[in-house]
Amino acid sequence: MSTELHRAAYSVLLPAFSGLEIDDSVRRCLSRGGVSILLGESRDEYLARNMSFERRRAETQAHFAGIAQQAAAYADGPVLVAVDQELGGIQRLHHLVPGMPSADALKALSADEIEACSYDMASSARVMGVNLFLAPIVDVVTGTNPWLHERNLGPNPGEVARIACAFIRGVQRAGVIATAKHFPGHYQTEQDPAVACAFVPESEQGLEDGLQVFRQVIAAGVGAIMPGPAVFPALDPVQSASTSEKIIGLLRNTLRFDGLIISDDLDAVSILRGNSVTDTAVAALHAGAHLLLVSSEAGLDDIAQAIVDAVLSGGLRRDQLLEASAKVRGMAQASRAQVESGLYVSYPIPGGHLTRRVMR
Repeated sequence: MSTELHRAAYSVLLPAFSGLEIDDSVRRCLSRGGVSILLGESRDEYLARNMSFERRRAETQAHFAGIAQQAAAYADGPVLVAVDQELGGIQRLHHLVPGMPSADALKALSADEIEACSYDMASSARVMGVNLFLAPIVDVVTGTNPWLHERNLGPNPGEVARIACAFIRGVQRAGVIATAKHFPGHYQTEQDPAVACAFVPESEQGLEDGLQVFRQVIAAGVGAIMPGPAVFPALDPVQSASTSEKIIGLLRNTLRFDGLIISDDLDAVSILRGNSVTDTAVAALHAGAHLLLVSSEAGLDDIAQAIVDAVLSGGLRRDQLLEASAKVRGMAQASRAQVESGLYVSYPIPGGHLTRRVMR
């Protein structure tokens, strides 16, 4: 057994779970090299674009702080603690952070006002130990798209970019990494990629609108980008964006993005496309992703072992896995360095500490 390879394989997994309790599979993942978790939502909450009444009534800031501390203890080091905190879409942190204006209301605000609201919201999240947002959604939606219904910022690429860039600046100024999704921009898809094989029809204008926005969020310094779950036949007729070497190559080599690349949910039917989740994980890494979003119930140990086996058999380059691992660990360590640099201070709470940003 190669300890280095196994630790690297676990480090590129982003296990998602819907509660605020770390189960045995996630605990093993963290203790064996994992450095990331996603505090997700239930399927019903995802479909409703809203957290349940029971969740909103029960969860507190201390619960989030507690699970972030537990994760760091299991990992024996810094951890990326992610949530969906979208504009006009899924807001995992519900009433625990200052609310953001609706998507329509955002269009009436200046960039400075949006940045200020985003900073306040993200600062409260950072207090709870959350340091990675899987947001904003920057798809320029111009056609049928039930998957992004009530989650997108509209059909105008200039307005989508203006709002998204302001959000990114505010969020990252507060010490939370923003993730622009879903590259290269899903302007239309008639299927929900979570439950069906989704395709984005060929449209030169639609693709250019999406790339225009991604160029601007990259220029704004976004820390992470998530390729989407659908297939773009004009770019790659076989692989989803999250597993396509051509599409991720477009992001890295043409748009010159050097940040963290996070796959969309590898359990999605449109990403799996009839393959096993283990083979899909290896394909996403081979394509150039650094961090793989996957359900905590998908068999984390099996996925990690499949990644190691792929390296040993020559199906995945060793340096590619180690590069992805270093990228993820570097982001987690940079987040902790912000705390240790004095930008944040710790305050005691029952069962642990909260970290609060020092205003300068």
